[in-house]
Amino acid sequence: MLGRTLSASSPARKKPGSDERPILAVQGLADREGRIDGVSFHVRPGEVVGIAGLVGAGKTELCQALIGARPIRRGTIVLRDRAVRLRNPGEAVRHGIVLVPEERRKEGLWLDASVAWNLTIAALDRMSPWGILRSGAIEHESDAMIRTLGIKTPHPHQAVAYLSGGNQQKVVIGRWLLRQADVYLFDEPTKGIDVGAKAEILDLIRRLAEAGKAVLYATSEFAELLQVADRIYVMYAGKIVRELAGEAATESKLLYYASGGM
Repeated sequence: MLGRTLSASSPARKKPGSDERPILAVQGLADREGRIDGVSFHVRPGEVVGIAGLVGAGKTELCQALIGARPIRRGTIVLRDRAVRLRNPGEAVRHGIVLVPEERRKEGLWLDASVAWNLTIAALDRMSPWGILRSGAIEHESDAMIRTLGIKTPHPHQAVAYLSGGNQQKVVIGRWLLRQADVYLFDEPTKGIDVGAKAEILDLIRRLAEAGKAVLYATSEFAELLQVADRIYVMYAGKIVRELAGEAATESKLLYYASGGM
């Protein structure tokens, strides 16, 4: 269906050293509603870390807590050795942590706005020296990102609502690439998109890691997670119940622990 084997688009990449200091470290995180409870993990630069879990395990709630969209009851979030308190998503973005949400149409896009507007809205400060918005810069940056990600749109001014699911997802990701974040959170990034777009997004996630970014990939698609993740934490009932890596990480083990197996 892709015109190539999926493994051909999955080259081996250099893994981060175990002695590298994490970009993101979380200790004992719990939210006020009890949807996540005592969650601890870390992500190093150049690493893709998976959060595997079934529906309702707490993956989405964890991602929301990490960007300040869900009140935290206890626990710490450390970015580059500095504890931060993120009270809203805007503060998270300013600290270099961004989220590609599961519900892109509800939470990730302004559907009636153009592709160009959706791509550049988070980076307008770079295009507005002395508070003057440069329309030429918006055109240039959006055109370049459309070409880089292969976003299929008749023109940058097309309303994003009329794009396919895969191209809409590329627009969400492209926005944060323009923002040049340090930590990328992906919540079910291949949900509702075709197989070709899935392969492109998985390749993009690998390239983010190769560029030294820290990537957290939360999903119930365990086969996809095994293709891209260096390490995988399994969530069940709001808790991290197991960490798996290398040959120890198999689809059957992920399903076993994600289903409450001890």
